[in-house]
Amino acid sequence: MDSVTRMGRREFNLAAVGAVAALGAQRGETMAEEAKRGRGANGKRPNILWLVAEDTCLELGCYGHPLVRTPHLDALAREGTRYTHAFSTAPVCSATRSAFHTGMYQTTIDAHHHRSHRDDGYRLPEGVRLVSERLRDAGYYVTNGSYLGGDALRPGKTDFNFEVDAPFDGADWRECPPDRPFFAQVCFLESHRGRPWQEVRERPRTIDPADVTLPAYYPDHPTFREDVATYLEVMGLLDEKVGTVLGWLEERGLAENTLVFSFSDHGRCLLRGKQWVYDGGIHVPLIVRWPGEVEAGAACDDLVSLIDVAAATLDAAGAALPENLAGVPFLSPDAPRRACVFAARDRCDETRDRIRCVRTKRWKYIRNYMPERPYTQQNRYIESSYPPLAVWKELHAAGKLTPEQALFMAERKPDEELYDVQEDPDEVRNLAGDPAHADTLAAMRRGLDAWIEETDDHGRHPEAVTAIHDEYGLPVDAYK
Repeated sequence: MDSVTRMGRREFNLAAVGAVAALGAQRGETMAEEAKRGRGANGKRPNILWLVAEDTCLELGCYGHPLVRTPHLDALAREGTRYTHAFSTAPVCSATRSAFHTGMYQTTIDAHHHRSHRDDGYRLPEGVRLVSERLRDAGYYVTNGSYLGGDALRPGKTDFNFEVDAPFDGADWRECPPDRPFFAQVCFLESHRGRPWQEVRERPRTIDPADVTLPAYYPDHPTFREDVATYLEVMGLLDEKVGTVLGWLEERGLAENTLVFSFSDHGRCLLRGKQWVYDGGIHVPLIVRWPGEVEAGAACDDLVSLIDVAAATLDAAGAALPENLAGVPFLSPDAPRRACVFAARDRCDETRDRIRCVRTKRWKYIRNYMPERPYTQQNRYIESSYPPLAVWKELHAAGKLTPEQALFMAERKPDEELYDVQEDPDEVRNLAGDPAHADTLAAMRRGLDAWIEETDDHGRHPEAVTAIHDEYGLPVDAYK
């Protein structure tokens, strides 16, 4: 039996040390039997809408951020359930999108390197398919659009690290035939660095950089305050666009029978966020609204991986769950609950690295396979798009950083990192060398080792490279 099939059947364990229990929470084979009928209103299969933001953590009003105003997302949370412990499987867009659109870890399907396989004709392994393809087979009209304003949806972002033929029927779910349910992804670009950030800087500001609370690892410098304040302002732009799309559902009388997932592809596009497996790179908002099926106004602290959104989508539509699916249908009352989630970072743009992590509600374990490479090794995208980086380097050279602020400027990364994320949410106190936590460290090591083996982590093998593309899709000549 190949590893792609095998990994969907296994249940991983952290050797039951202390409070660290079963990992992965993979469902049993019985859940991959005949398709069930969807659970929509009046017995009808629900429409399913994915609202996918970019580069966003939990800086939304409904998650309690005091400076951000997001009335439409806040209303969605009041009408649905807000998940507080949702995580992406990678801290960069192409890898995580390759994962949550297939319900498989990107490391299992050789889609883990950012913007890989753009020119070599690579296709998914046998038995691995997109959620949209499975739903089309189940009778759904499937679309993928980007909302940039006005009344139009343009063809949406895929960014898959593989080739696939005709994954969607169109860009706009409003073109769905009246006798069919629809599955739609709508992409929002606001929180990705670029034009929206410049638009915010040109508008009257609503957030004073002086009011921003900086994490312990950032220098308290005006450039950092301005950068974080701009990111927070962009959340308002995102919310406006989300509100327009949700309004289209209401206008057409479709809200009652539409299951809405609102989430981000990965964490925030701030330094030590995007491209890193710290919570700033993988902790994402997830709001689910499904009238009559999902509790309204609730907050759920269950651990959820974004690959679980694929399983939950198929399950809600009444489509069969294949045995090799790595996610769990977390909206089902019969679904097992995760004790942990996994994430992986590999090559990003021209920058080679390999990092793996496992996170429970309390603990985060990170393994750096290339510790000799610093956090700040050359990356054209980051150096050109993140103004605080140059300031951070200057302050480090001048000896003006605190020990916490100096961590990201280190000449090498630690081999292992262990954080108590409840007591240390900024992940600046590495407990990997503390004898008091030796048992937890050993258990987390074993759990990660088991996951790497059972999921056939392709990061163990060198990348066969024909071409490399950076964050902007531009070719890069070579690794640095």
